[in-house]
Amino acid sequence: MRSSTPPFLDNALRLLLFGGKGGVGKTTCAAAAALLLARSAPSRSFRLVSADPAHSLLDSLADCSIPANLTVVELDAKERTDEFRASTRGRLHEIAAAGTFLDAVDIDQILDLSLPGLDELAVFLEISESLERSPGGCMIVDTAPSGHTLRLLTVPANVRLWVEALDALLAKRRYMRKVFGDEGADDPLELLVGGWNAAVDRMESLLRDPARCRFVPVTTAEALGVRETAKLWTELQHLGVPVSDLIVNQVHSTSACPTCSQSHNLEKRQVTQLAAISRPARLWAVELFADEVRGERMLTEFWDYARPIEASENIAPLESVPNFEARVERPANRPWPGVQLLLFSGKGGVGKTTLACATALRTTRDFPGKRILLLSTDPAHSLSPCLGIAVGSLPTPVFGNLEAIEIDAQADFDLLRRHYERDVEELLSPVSGAFEVAFDRAAISKILELAPPGLDELMALTSVIDLLARDRYDLVVLDSASTGHFIRLLELPQLVEQWLATIFGLLLKYKRLLHLPRFTDQLILLSKNLKTFRKILSDSARSAVYAVSIPTEMAFAETKDLLAACGRININTPMVFLNRLTPPRNCRLCTALERRETIVLERFEQAFALRQLIPVYQQGELTGVDRLLRFGDSLYHSPEMEMCHST
Repeated sequence: MRSSTPPFLDNALRLLLFGGKGGVGKTTCAAAAALLLARSAPSRSFRLVSADPAHSLLDSLADCSIPANLTVVELDAKERTDEFRASTRGRLHEIAAAGTFLDAVDIDQILDLSLPGLDELAVFLEISESLERSPGGCMIVDTAPSGHTLRLLTVPANVRLWVEALDALLAKRRYMRKVFGDEGADDPLELLVGGWNAAVDRMESLLRDPARCRFVPVTTAEALGVRETAKLWTELQHLGVPVSDLIVNQVHSTSACPTCSQSHNLEKRQVTQLAAISRPARLWAVELFADEVRGERMLTEFWDYARPIEASENIAPLESVPNFEARVERPANRPWPGVQLLLFSGKGGVGKTTLACATALRTTRDFPGKRILLLSTDPAHSLSPCLGIAVGSLPTPVFGNLEAIEIDAQADFDLLRRHYERDVEELLSPVSGAFEVAFDRAAISKILELAPPGLDELMALTSVIDLLARDRYDLVVLDSASTGHFIRLLELPQLVEQWLATIFGLLLKYKRLLHLPRFTDQLILLSKNLKTFRKILSDSARSAVYAVSIPTEMAFAETKDLLAACGRININTPMVFLNRLTPPRNCRLCTALERRETIVLERFEQAFALRQLIPVYQQGELTGVDRLLRFGDSLYHSPEMEMCHST
């Protein structure tokens, strides 16, 4: 291999993970790395896995000839979860029956719930079990966007909480076996829980071993991508996950074209900042290709274009970097007066945050009498860098009648947990010496471990919806997580309602034993807000999802999946923003990009003919309130234009 080849493309590794902000090319990097590694070591087995709920791995591979020693998996977390539940249900039933006062009907209801963290656990099990089945093999993982990837990397700690809950349930059984002299024989339930604990230990050891594992952050040289990568880098250091290199993808080379040259100078400034943050890791640049990087030829050649970024490279002075503006040839219809909830969704990295911010700012002009809230539910928030204002978990004034919040979902869930723990402590403390209660205290205290995954995000969102219901705000503009996680969030209310029904049933059935007033009040409020959220979401006069995409084949496929999912649950999707189109220029690269994008634009127009399609020709980065205000004004029709159209 050439001396300039990134060192993570080394066949000594067992686990190679690519992660970062959505839309930066993680899938491309993972697919190209898997092909290169598999072809360079034909006697070794490789497994390429997509852990993103919105898969694009097979789209990326397209016409590739897959080597015989490479297996490609787009992981179906639900299918993997169902398999896990089916294989462990009987044992989990035994554990619950041995450790609680619950009867068989109660236990069955609980086991039917969507247990916490199972999506991430499914990915975790796929990685750990596959590596154990193939001791000499290597796994390459295309991860979900960074906020959710960090959840995957914390699965070992979360699984330990889950194992602790099961261990607490086994405590009574363990004590009784000791009393009756049966502790010498192997207990299959103890072996099951112990096996999971050992698997976590092995996986945690692998994730922290630089000789066997490497995490490669991928970014583009734009301000939002660099900021998110810096946060990811910090978290990876905290978790002890080895990182030696970062990929800066889709960079412009020097050119006589003003557009390409200006982009090149802007990018070099961002790369300098990233290099300073991520020392001693090495940065690698991969240039922007005229063709979309997918299929045999492009993926095979991809790493040939990776070059190390030298610290001595010159950076353009600030005054030589001009301001960029976006161009919108067909402005969108303005949000209508009765709308209460606008949700922006799409593939990671397509510009959801920028469009959500610009739209929220524009509505301050269209509806000066309305109280408007701009809200982020993405675990990796981007409102602050986009607006150029520090936004936190409390309403922050932005402009005029607009406020913004970056939801701290974990804080809301922690409050629920504190109410619950305080209620349990007060409930059981008067009889803390009783034998049964000593064990039931541990079992009862773990009930929140049964909450469905994503409950924290939904709690935070419904708490804001409560502000709508109480007339604190008239309109909420939501910058959501990427497609796969957004779809999960839309489908989550049904799971949470099932969980609430089960918990309320237990509280009612055992009301003499389970008197938990603070916890019950919190659940009642959650249930009320959940009904309000579903009611608004299903009313096309009050809410809409604005899809955001970019002109690539993979983004087109993901947009179809998003709109199909919204259609299944009857959510209004009147508009698609096709963002980041290349403006016409007398430049070979720009001309090639424009030609490629025009073909995809035609596909969007045909597939979504019943929706308003808004092409947005964008250059550079749109950050700061002033520039976003101008962008918002160009993005939507003026009232005068709408009157002309209606006439």
